[in-house]
Amino acid sequence: MKQKLIALDLDGTTLNNQSLLSDRTKNVLARLQKDNHLVMIATGRPYRNSKEFYETLKMTTPLVNFNGALCHNPTDSNWSNYYHKTLDKDFAMDLIEQREEMGIDFICVEGKNKLFASTATLPSNEYFPKNLLATQITSKDTLSENPTSMNVFSDERNLEAIRDRILARYGNSIEIRTWGGTMPCLEIVSAGVQKALGVEVVANNYGIKREDILAFGDEDNDMEMIRYAGHGVVMQNGITALKKIADDVTTHTNHDDGLAIYLEKYFCL
Repeated sequence: MKQKLIALDLDGTTLNNQSLLSDRTKNVLARLQKDNHLVMIATGRPYRNSKEFYETLKMTTPLVNFNGALCHNPTDSNWSNYYHKTLDKDFAMDLIEQREEMGIDFICVEGKNKLFASTATLPSNEYFPKNLLATQITSKDTLSENPTSMNVFSDERNLEAIRDRILARYGNSIEIRTWGGTMPCLEIVSAGVQKALGVEVVANNYGIKREDILAFGDEDNDMEMIRYAGHGVVMQNGITALKKIADDVTTHTNHDDGLAIYLEKYFCL
């Protein structure tokens, strides 16, 4: 089969409900890489909590983090197509000041390799490991770099209303996507940033045509990537809106090896 570029969302797609890679998934992705196909990750996660999966899968391809705000190659610090798109500090500070009025519990501000937060204490879970240190934002001076992305946390039932309030205040200067996983939140990035941007850069780097790109996702932050790919596949557990624009839907969920089963059939493994 002609060489394919396979772009994978992590949470709700490649990972199971415990945020783990199953043995079946690892074996299938290893086989595809051995067969000269290009497997890449395109995730809303920062590099710090996607690095584990990148290394476990023995990838050497570029990696898309922060829903497309950062595209880099962890195995090649001089990769020529690297990019990093950021938000403005003033925007970040204004949103933090408005958080109570908007019904936001707390906000995390992601630098490229550093975490800032509107609170002194972060919850302890898979998204925020116990050893993770965050600098509390008490003034503009404590935010030492332009944000790569901002994560807005609240009760999941309030996120849609909060999203509407943020868009009403800041308009088209930003993009807002839903991050699923074990701790749902809104992720804010600079206008024009989305996963398809990074996937296109990687495809062009390898000379892969759009028709030879497969993309897998489950949430609205995968929308542009699924549309862009020559073959966009949504997980059985994916949102309805995404399934409507997909080329195909897996027969199994992310927790039941849906990705691996689909790839086995597609590539006749």
